[in-house]
Amino acid sequence: MSTVAIRSLPALRRHIRFRALRYSITLTAPALAIAGLLLPGWWTWATVFYAFGVIPLLELLIPADKYNLSKEEGTAALEDPLFDRLLHAIVPIQWGILILFLFQVDRTGLALWEVAGRILSMGILCGIHGINVAHELGHRVRRWERDLARALLLTSLYMHFIIEHNRGHHRRVATPDDPASARFGEWLPLFWLRSGILSFISAWHIEADRMRKEGHKPYGWRNEMLQALFWQGALVLVIGVVFNVKVMTAFLLAAFAGMILLETVNYIEHYGLQRARSNQGGYVRVQHVHSWNSDHVMGRLMLFELSRHSDHHWKASRKYQVLDSHADAPQLPTGYPGMMLLSAIPPLFFAVMHPRLKRMYEQYDTLVGPVR
Repeated sequence: MSTVAIRSLPALRRHIRFRALRYSITLTAPALAIAGLLLPGWWTWATVFYAFGVIPLLELLIPADKYNLSKEEGTAALEDPLFDRLLHAIVPIQWGILILFLFQVDRTGLALWEVAGRILSMGILCGIHGINVAHELGHRVRRWERDLARALLLTSLYMHFIIEHNRGHHRRVATPDDPASARFGEWLPLFWLRSGILSFISAWHIEADRMRKEGHKPYGWRNEMLQALFWQGALVLVIGVVFNVKVMTAFLLAAFAGMILLETVNYIEHYGLQRARSNQGGYVRVQHVHSWNSDHVMGRLMLFELSRHSDHHWKASRKYQVLDSHADAPQLPTGYPGMMLLSAIPPLFFAVMHPRLKRMYEQYDTLVGPVR
């Protein structure tokens, strides 16, 4: 924990405000995406190079930061509205860039590789903002913030995420019953397929069960899955009518790219970490050891502390600005962006991760795995 003493309330507030402003670095991604949508040539790939070139390189060069806020600092961080306002601002930014994308992706004179760059850039925003920021807002208590999460998920055509993640993944994480927890030795493309399909099916079951418990027809108009399909279908249809099939296809591809990014993050967050059975026959309680973490600064700031994942699963209601690093949380060798690249080469990913997993299995009896 931090031992830094903040001697006055104004100094404390300035210190926390500076920490909040650091997260505005995530706006560099949409700024580059806008440049790529307005400018031709290699600018169309600027967001892609930044996300999977510059940031992973910086995370190799900048030391990881395990600093945790003191109790005093944590209280001040929860009281500073800037942390929330940054999240809220992402919603109009994401929608504004999506509209710009729809107008710009069909411009005449673009080569196919330039169109591909714009689609992938939009896809990256669908992943890091359309889904990741929605993930943070989707855990909030206030209904209007959860609605903002749904508005972001709509830009990625992934509105079922809030149902499956909140009411499924958090309950079943790090067990074979959870589609979003990667198994030991599972290749990334197979995980994409399994998690993508089974998470969608799981969301239907979860929502139908909720409807029955509340005394409604399981597939009536109150069903949030049906509502999600309606809004997503309406958005795709409007894009097809207002623009054309080419633009609609480009949007679908960008949303698919965002989904792939999400599922890749899911893959590295719990890879090979399976909860042991308790004496009562169920699984042991979710602990910090059941999620992979990274304290690398760039990924933490770009993704609003998503990589302090163990603390998030320990208490899902904790806001991103007060998530802690824990000594018993397994640490990744680099940040999430770099690990996403590594996971795309399964043999290399296994060579890096399996020795770490073996040590984890030997150290913690709350984990089970193929090697002991």
